[in-house]
Amino acid sequence: MWAVALDKAMLTYFEVEANSHFDMHKHQSEQITLVLEGTLYFKMPEETISVKEGDVIAIPSNIQHAVFTKDNPVCAVDAWSPVREEYKV
Repeated sequence: MWAVALDKAMLTYFEVEANSHFDMHKHQSEQITLVLEGTLYFKMPEETISVKEGDVIAIPSNIQHAVFTKDNPVCAVDAWSPVREEYKV
């Protein structure tokens, strides 16, 4: 994973292994995810959305969501605003 940030926006690149799961969570930052390879699944309060290679999903601030993969690994890029506190150096 790598990240680059300015004062108000951040871009992260990440790779996720097959059959991975990130528990339900929310954050103040708005999130835009572009999937470069594979399919990410976003479990939202009322639906699960599959985001495949070349697709984008935008998640507003403080929306509960979980993320998971199935049989294949995933490469993706996230844009965040404001910069997530846990990534500030």
